[in-house]
Amino acid sequence: MPIFSNQLFDYNFGYLPPAAQTTTFNITYDDLRPAAASAKRQHGGEARASAPSKRGRASTTPVDVTAINTIRLLSADMVQAANSGHPGAPMGCAPMAHALWAHIMTYNPENPKWINRDRFVLSNGHACALLYSLLHLAGFDLSLDDLKSFRSLGSKCPGHPENFHTPGVEVTTGPLGQGLSMAVGMALASAQAGATYNKDGFDLLNSHVFVICGDGCLQEGVTSEASSLAGHLGLGRLIVMWDDNKVTIDGSTDLSFTEDVLARYASYGWHTLHVPNGDDDLEGILAAIEEAKACTDRPTMIRVSTTIGKGSKNEGTGAVHGAPLGEADISNCKKMWGFDEAKSFHVASDVYDLYTRKREAGIKAEAEWRATLARYKVMHPQLAAEFERRFERNELPAGWEEALPVFTAADKQLATRQSSQVRASCSS
Repeated sequence: MPIFSNQLFDYNFGYLPPAAQTTTFNITYDDLRPAAASAKRQHGGEARASAPSKRGRASTTPVDVTAINTIRLLSADMVQAANSGHPGAPMGCAPMAHALWAHIMTYNPENPKWINRDRFVLSNGHACALLYSLLHLAGFDLSLDDLKSFRSLGSKCPGHPENFHTPGVEVTTGPLGQGLSMAVGMALASAQAGATYNKDGFDLLNSHVFVICGDGCLQEGVTSEASSLAGHLGLGRLIVMWDDNKVTIDGSTDLSFTEDVLARYASYGWHTLHVPNGDDDLEGILAAIEEAKACTDRPTMIRVSTTIGKGSKNEGTGAVHGAPLGEADISNCKKMWGFDEAKSFHVASDVYDLYTRKREAGIKAEAEWRATLARYKVMHPQLAAEFERRFERNELPAGWEEALPVFTAADKQLATRQSSQVRASCSS
């Protein structure tokens, strides 16, 4: 009797993908503006675009601009101090990263392992100066002195993010494509757990997985396979932001990477969006993220067109990809953005205040979630006990060793792909 893919997913994960979508369309930010009368579908026809939800939305303020430029300069200062690293991607990605960490994501730096936190994956791990800047601003256990020790022996800020080494880093990334692929697994695990434990009136697990990736990640075959699966399963809580800066370590992407990425992801069953000005249009980035969150039956790929090394004299070129900018170039950036040229690793108090408010909101969100969990224990005691075993105590079920299969040389021959399934089904 043939076994269909949905049967396998139901058996192994307790989760079935939603029905396949028959239409997929690409929307730019201009289509999302509330004043727009309609949006153009990729395959023809017209439809009114829904206005983005108010949750997480914010108009660009002076402190947002200062915060974005602070992230750019912290990243450049880190690479300069280490005389090694990648300043270009952090400077280009700063607006989209700030949008996520200051306005969109829910997290609690006082409890980085809170199970219902939003996850952030920096798939282009070489841009880790960006992540360390964000973790510091957000209030994780990462000081300015830690940033100053970037890439030094024993530093909490190694040359690529390591999840066992730095608080707030979700996954270890570096090999291109690894992060995006793991993010698919994280979104699948979240969908499976939500399908198992969420009950009417108790949305225990409703977090999102956010990814920033680069052109190099999308060139890797492993991301194609993982992304195809994500589209098939309709993992609507997975949102990927593609840093479309048209530069790789070898030079312009015109040399080797000219495919229509959004068309490819549309063919996978993804929702696709485009923010044409990722350098300055914070409102556009926020609107695209909110539109992505509103699309619950498909993962979303947001193409964010940026300028690598934004602000540098060599912006937009491969020269800013993997080498320090130089003191003079950084000084010019500081002068252009209204910073004190004599100060390095400087963060204004209003920037700290902005991120402090976000941190406090995360602390409150976890407290409210724990109140919900307490009520859940009363209404669903057996599920709650299992939930706490798995996600609060990280324990295997009692007697798990006894459930392991035993194989002997006298047994009937069994392909390893089948024997591994037997093991997997015993270890949940």
